[in-house]
Amino acid sequence: MELTKNSTADRELKLNRLFNAPIELVWEVWTDPEHIKNWWGPTGFSNTISKMDVKPEGEWDLVMHGPDGTDYKNKSVFKEVVLHKKIVYEHISPKYLATILFEKQGDQTLLNWHMLFESKEQFIQVVKTFKADEGLKQNIEKLDVYLKTRIGLYKQNKTCTMARVTSYLNFPGKTEEAFNFYRAVFKGEFTGVGLRRFGDIEMPAEMPPLDEATKKLIIHAELTILGGHVLMATDSPESMGFQMQHGNNMHINLEPESKEETKRLFDELSAGGNVTMPLQDMFWGAYFGSFTDKFGINWMINYTKN
Repeated sequence: MELTKNSTADRELKLNRLFNAPIELVWEVWTDPEHIKNWWGPTGFSNTISKMDVKPEGEWDLVMHGPDGTDYKNKSVFKEVVLHKKIVYEHISPKYLATILFEKQGDQTLLNWHMLFESKEQFIQVVKTFKADEGLKQNIEKLDVYLKTRIGLYKQNKTCTMARVTSYLNFPGKTEEAFNFYRAVFKGEFTGVGLRRFGDIEMPAEMPPLDEATKKLIIHAELTILGGHVLMATDSPESMGFQMQHGNNMHINLEPESKEETKRLFDELSAGGNVTMPLQDMFWGAYFGSFTDKFGINWMINYTKN
C-alpha cells in the first residue's frame, strides 16, 4: 500500500492481543508497579520501579536489568489515563508516544498497543539498536503468561456443594510447615485436595519452566480443624506477582449456595470498602470477587455451580 504524505506507518509499531482475562485484571497488572515489574520488558529482563504515578502528567521511573547485567534507565510521563479504556505515555529517551487501548470482549480483553516515534530515522535506529519490534512481542507474551498464572492461582477445587465459610491464608513459602503445625495442634485432617504443589499442576505452555524450589511450594492446602472449620492456604512467590505483607495474608473466604446470594453478600459487604477484584464470571467456571471492607477486613467470595 502506498503511504500518504501524512502517514506515520514508517515510524510506528503496532501489536494486538486478545487475553483470556477480565479487563479489570488486565488493567490492574498494567497499572500496579507491584505487578508490572514482574512481566515488563523482553525475555530475560527484570525491573526496578522507583516511581509510577498512573495519572496525567504522572511520572514513571523504571530501570530494566538486562540478562547480561546491563541496566537501562527509562523515564516516561503519562499523558492520558482513562480507567479500563486507555493509557497514553511519552517515553523521554528514546522519545516515542505509546498508546495502549483496552477493550472488553465478554470475559476477555483485547489490548491494542501502539508506539509512535518522532521520525523514520529514529524508528529505524531504535529497532536496529534495541530490537524494539521483537521486544514488544516478547513483552506481550510475558504479559499473557503472567495473566494466566495469576488466574490459575485463583482456582480452587471445591469438593463440597454446601455453602461454607473458610479462612484463606497466604504464606511466603511456609504453607507446608504452617499446616503441619496446625494439623498437629488441632489434631485435624487434610481434606479436599490436601496439600497440592505447584509442580503437581499444569502451568500454561508459554510460561518459563518452574525452578525446583518453586515446584515444591504449595499452591493449595485445605485443613479441617476445630468444629469443622476449614483453613485454606497457598504459598505466594514474588515471581508470580505476590507481595506478602502483614494485613494482606489472610482472607475470609465465602462459598455461597447461589449466584444471587453471592452478589448480595459481595455488594453489601464491600460497600464503603476497596474492591480488589470485581465480582464476575471467570472463564474457569467460578463467580468470583475479592475486596477489603470498610473496617479493613479482607474477603473472597467464590461461587461454583457443581
